[in-house]
Amino acid sequence: MTHSRSSTLGRRAALARAGGYGLAAIAGVLAARDAAATPDSARDWLSVFAKGSPQSGKVSIKAPEIAENGNAVPVTVSVESEMTEKSYVKALHVAADGNPNPGVASYSFTPLAGKAEVQLRVRLSQTQKLVAVAEMNDGALFVVSREVKVTIGGCGG
Repeated sequence: MTHSRSSTLGRRAALARAGGYGLAAIAGVLAARDAAATPDSARDWLSVFAKGSPQSGKVSIKAPEIAENGNAVPVTVSVESEMTEKSYVKALHVAADGNPNPGVASYSFTPLAGKAEVQLRVRLSQTQKLVAVAEMNDGALFVVSREVKVTIGGCGG
């Protein structure tokens, strides 16, 4: 006896397809979410890594004042430091206060680095501030921020 397959969709196949469409819809919503970070959430993210009260000085951010496209904004963060066993930058943390997630990057250094400077490309969803915190080996913290105006967002904006 031969069994012929019907061209109709079986119950299991229909449920599997419906579940797949549901997951695709959820993924689409998550991918297109609005910027959720705020200056407070950026500060909270930074405080996880750098405990204490940062002061200004020693850190600088070089970034364009206006980024025509937020997909790949060139940023250089540098810290004035001797980079000797006596005094060096232990870590550098970068946050953006308008992206879906405030954390951009964290870097660790030793005196062997010779220089505390990083160059990166950052995706920015909208006009916002970049904040960098340098943590010295003695626990001192230094902070700087710079606003970058974005004309076309890089995170779906």
